[in-house]
This record gives sequence, C-alpha cells and structure tokens, in this order.
Amino acid sequence: MRVCLLNESFPPVLDGTANVVINYAKYLIEDFNSQVIVGTPRYPGGDYSQYPYDVVAYESFSTANVANGYRTGNPFDEKAVSRLVDFRPDLVHSHCPATANIIARLIRDRVDVPIVFTYHTKYDIDMRRIFKFKPMADHIISAMVGNIECCDDVWVVSRGAGESLKAIGYQGDYHVMHNGVDFEKGRVSAEQVAQAVSGYDLPEGIPMFLYVGRLITYKNVPMILDALKKLSDAGQDFRMVFIGKGPDMEMLKEKAAGYGFMDDNDIPGKCIFTGAIYDRDVLRAWNTRADLFIFPSTFDTNGLVVREAAACGLASVLIEGSCAAEDVTDGRNGFKIEESVDAMADFLKEAVKDLDHIHEVGQHAMDEIYMNWRDAVAVAYDRYQYVMEQYKRGAYNNRHRDLTDVMVSATARNMEEQAISRQIRHEIFNDFKDTALGMMDNIQENTSNFAALLSSIGDEIAYDSKKNKEKFLQNIDKLFRD
Repeated sequence: MRVCLLNESFPPVLDGTANVVINYAKYLIEDFNSQVIVGTPRYPGGDYSQYPYDVVAYESFSTANVANGYRTGNPFDEKAVSRLVDFRPDLVHSHCPATANIIARLIRDRVDVPIVFTYHTKYDIDMRRIFKFKPMADHIISAMVGNIECCDDVWVVSRGAGESLKAIGYQGDYHVMHNGVDFEKGRVSAEQVAQAVSGYDLPEGIPMFLYVGRLITYKNVPMILDALKKLSDAGQDFRMVFIGKGPDMEMLKEKAAGYGFMDDNDIPGKCIFTGAIYDRDVLRAWNTRADLFIFPSTFDTNGLVVREAAACGLASVLIEGSCAAEDVTDGRNGFKIEESVDAMADFLKEAVKDLDHIHEVGQHAMDEIYMNWRDAVAVAYDRYQYVMEQYKRGAYNNRHRDLTDVMVSATARNMEEQAISRQIRHEIFNDFKDTALGMMDNIQENTSNFAALLSSIGDEIAYDSKKNKEKFLQNIDKLFRD
C-alpha cells in the first residue's frame, strides 16, 4: 500500500499529532511493507534526510506568536503538491483540518483515491483563543468543519472526541480509532531512574506526583496547585513534578511560589518544573519514579500521556467524563474524580495513606489500558483496506459537498495543466500572508479596536460618503474570499 500522511507539524516541531504521524509511518513500513510519503509545512532547520521515506515540506510562513510556535502552510504550493501527486498514493491520511486537508483534497482530485481524516484535538478552543472576535472565530471553525466533511472516512481518537466534533457542527459519521504509545511496556531499571532524576530533591518515602503535557490553563493545571495547597495545609509533604512547557508556565511558577512550593528565583521546593523533555527513555524513567500521575484535563481528546504512564505501571487520577478517563475503571486501573479542587484535594489526602494500593492500580493500568503503536497501526491498516474497497464501490459518492469542492477541483486542474499558474499562486499566497499576518498582529495588539472596525459595517456608524462605504465592504469581502 502507498500511503500519503499529511499534518501541520513534524520535527523539528514535535507534538502529539506529529508523534502519531511518525509512528504510523514507522509501522506501516516495518509491519506491512507499505510505502509512505509525508507532507508538512516547511520549518526552519528541518532536516528530513534521517527518515526512511520522503518528507515533502511545502511553503509556509510563521504564525508562532499567535499559534504557539506553529507555522501556517501554503496548500497551493504547486511543486510540493505535484511531488505528493507523483507518489501516486492509494490513500491519503490527513491529521489536521486546515491546510493538510486542502492538500489532501487536491491530491484526491488528481489521483482519485480516498481521504481518511483523524480528529485529534479540539481545534475550536485554540481558534477561539487566537481569534477573540467571535464572528471571525465562528467563520474559521465553520470552514474547518466543512473541510472535515469533505473527507471520505472520519476517525476520532475517542468517543468524547466524536461528541466534541459533533458539537461544533459536524454532521457526518465517524469511526473511533485509538492511538497507541511508543513506550515499551514495563518499568525501567533503578539505575536509569537514578540517572534521569539526578540533581532533583526527591526524598524516598515522600509521595511524588507527576504531570506531563503543555503548561496551559485550559488543561486544568492550576487546579493541581490549588489542590496541593490544601494538601500542604493539612500537613502532608510531597513532590510535584511538571514536565513540559507552554504559554502559562511562568504564571504557574508564580502561583507555585506564592503557595510556598518553590523559591521566587525558580529554586525548586515541593514543586519542580523541568521544562520539556524529549528523550523518551528519560520520560519513561520519570514515569517509573512517580507514585501517581495527575491529569485533570478535560480538553484532551485522547490523553496519550495517561497510556504512557500506564506503560510504566503508573496509575492516573482523571476527571470523570473526560476523554482521558474513557476505558478506565475507577479504583481498578485508574482513578476518577469530580472536576473540582476539593475533590482532587480529598482524593490526594486519602491516596497518600496507601501508596501500595496506588501502585497496585498502576500495575492493573499496565496490564489493561496500555496499547502500543504496533497494535494501533495494525487496526488502522485493516480500516485502510475497508476504506479503499468502499471508495472503489462508490460508497462515499454521497459525502458532503459544497462550493469549495468546485474551487479545489479547479485549482487541481490548474496545477496539473498550467505551469505558469505556479507563480500566480505564489503571489496570491504572499498577498494572503501579508493580510493574515497584519490581521493577526492587529488582533494581538488591539482586539477591541479590530472588533469595532468590523462592527462598523453595520448601519449604526455613518460613513462620510457612499463611495467610502462601498470600498470598505469590497475590501472586507475580498479578505474573507482570500
């Protein structure tokens, strides 16, 4: 099978979805003798020569200031799209509903193969965080949903993820396809643990809690500190280790310092912020050393870190009803609590009284909820076969279609038939880039002024002349059409 994998991130930017793409490629090649090609926006410093498959990096521009380090790709990079088309894939698997999905549709138009799309995360929350003006955020989210509905087979990583997708307007069917983890099953040696945690104050006999992930408020990370304050006030000593980075890291450090958990000069005490750790073996060592994994996020659609903890025999405390808590049995292979500071504090007060029980639940987690990538990709490969058969039978001919299908088809024909159009699209993209960057800067600097500008379309604000008003409306219309 020849598979084209598309995503908005790939090393040197490594996040959960990039990790998914890497593991899909690895096991499709190793276990099924598949041929793989990957498409991703070009990141400065990206070295793709190390991979046993081609990585096509298409034109992009930086939106790091408003998108947490990510770049926005140009889906109309004719040279890159043509390289992906020339690969002649049997199936395209997109992992992001933005430019990756547009490229997937361009490829489908030219090669006539199905598109699989996986919904990994609640993109709408990020869009509303970036675009404060609600009508604009609504417009972008609606466009993303339309992009998803144009795919042939839609996958979600959990039942909760499917419900989230429906909640933002998606009207099609979906299939739950669980992701795996790349941790080997089993705890690492005491020597490896000692080496990984060397230099940190982690006394034996003092409960150690662990969080791994982005340090951002919408993952409920402040709740951990608030609960630990109650635990500390009750006289219980502990160590809380945060592994990761994010836009709210400094705020969380200040909060920890305010609670007396660390020095104002970032000197660790009861709370330790290690920053990001990319070495998987070192992460396994931290998971082995910890007594309990704390993951109160209701944002995550899958919570792979919970499965990574389980691989090391580490039990997790999760929020009842969250996606991460799916398939977890309370008190058996994990713990579930209500989404409140008091509930977490009360649970921790009881948990530290019987760490042997906590460790026993961790062993059950290892035996019962762990899933490696080899098994996950095997399930996906079987689904690939089914999708291709259904596509050949015409089963997806009634999928959702809208005006963008006509636009994508026309662009695909242009790419195939007119080499000169490459320069035209390049100029269009540069215009879009300048407009988008200017718009984002404007939003960042003064959202209220920008909102007021857009609201001035209404009749409540009079223009000096009809000519000026018509010109303003034309400019706004062109912006959204672009």
